[in-house]
Amino acid sequence: MTETTHQQPAGAPRAGDGDRSPEYRLAQNALQGLRQDLFHDPFAYRPMGPRPATGPLLRRLPTRMRTAAERLPHAVVGAIALLTLLIGAVSGSEPGGDARALLTGLLCALPVVATLTRPVGAFWLSIAVSPVTALLNGGGSDWPWMPGAFVSHLTVLVVVALRTRPRTAVWTWVVTAAYAILSDIFIGGSYYYTNGGPMLVTSAFALLVVCLWHVRHTAQQEVTAQQTVTAQERSRRTLLEERTTIARELHDVVAHHMSVVAIQAEAAPYRVENPPEELERAFATIRENAVAALTELRRILGVVRAEDYEAPDAPQPTLADLDALLVNVRDAGLAVEKVVTGAVRELPPGVELSAYRIVQEALSNSLRHAPGASARVEIGYVLGGLGVRVVNGPAPQPSLVKPSPGAGHGITGMRERVAMLNGEMTAGPTEDGGYEVAVFLPVTAVNEGDA
Repeated sequence: MTETTHQQPAGAPRAGDGDRSPEYRLAQNALQGLRQDLFHDPFAYRPMGPRPATGPLLRRLPTRMRTAAERLPHAVVGAIALLTLLIGAVSGSEPGGDARALLTGLLCALPVVATLTRPVGAFWLSIAVSPVTALLNGGGSDWPWMPGAFVSHLTVLVVVALRTRPRTAVWTWVVTAAYAILSDIFIGGSYYYTNGGPMLVTSAFALLVVCLWHVRHTAQQEVTAQQTVTAQERSRRTLLEERTTIARELHDVVAHHMSVVAIQAEAAPYRVENPPEELERAFATIRENAVAALTELRRILGVVRAEDYEAPDAPQPTLADLDALLVNVRDAGLAVEKVVTGAVRELPPGVELSAYRIVQEALSNSLRHAPGASARVEIGYVLGGLGVRVVNGPAPQPSLVKPSPGAGHGITGMRERVAMLNGEMTAGPTEDGGYEVAVFLPVTAVNEGDA
């Protein structure tokens, strides 16, 4: 015999709650909020942290002043506590003349100081201190809050609202209103003046301002978080688009070589008189694998290719087409020169295509961000690879054409191409205010014996 226990999830309606009226459920939820905000571990230790130095003015301050500014809320609370101490000590029946006046000032300042570590507990402490300070100064004319207690409780309400959430601020105001009404009914009959109304009106306006600040601050955080997510998604989408473009461009290169392998493998046995059966099977296997690789390549390309994509009719560009590119760039207004060092040789098509696209994108960035500047393209054929360097100077001042902002997609595409070829790339501003892109694309040397 087994016993099954069904655990009800938190926040789920209990059995029989469906028969309750909406007003009953609303009141029940309100009481649960009151218990959670003001009665659940009210004296828990919650120290006030430093203020983040994220404002435009704070970021401009020196390091020491910025550190001091982060503790500015603590200093403000301490100054108000000192003020309530003075007001409480001089507003009694014998202002500053006996121990009761000093005790009244200390009791008024204590809840304000407690807001630094125990905000909800400070609120209850302020409620408890208010009648004590009134009884200590029996000859006073203010009820239920003496002047020092008035300033102290108002400060506590504001600080608690700032450190918690709007719902807690509403509950503290409701409890304050209940205390003011009950004290006027049962205790305040012998007092000449009651300041419950001024306390409720003043605190209501103060808490309304704080709640509006909370709403605005929360909205700003949500907008910032959404902007961060949007920027990340945009960057990820750009990365995928660049990779798709690279896959499309390299398809023709890879497909060409695999087609050559398949054709040569099929024709090779006919070039040998009476080829061994093992050789024929080997070439047949090579051809089958080449055809299978071509089929898979086309299938993968069909996945990454957009529906409206049309394959280009012209062949993919190589480094031999750089001169035509530079002519077009010069016609657009960019003074550019090309320098080639090393022994010019034919490189793998993927390397030449990537180098051409990198130069093309770097010159396009120069046109956008430094209109009217001069640029220099350096192609270095070195042992083990190809070096590409594109550097432009600063835009002339004043310039008739304003630079256009960019999203950094061009640099992302360059890095993707370089990473695909296991190369290295650096990009950044130069000392004279220009910009430099330096790339090294490794090329594995093929020995005749390995061919």
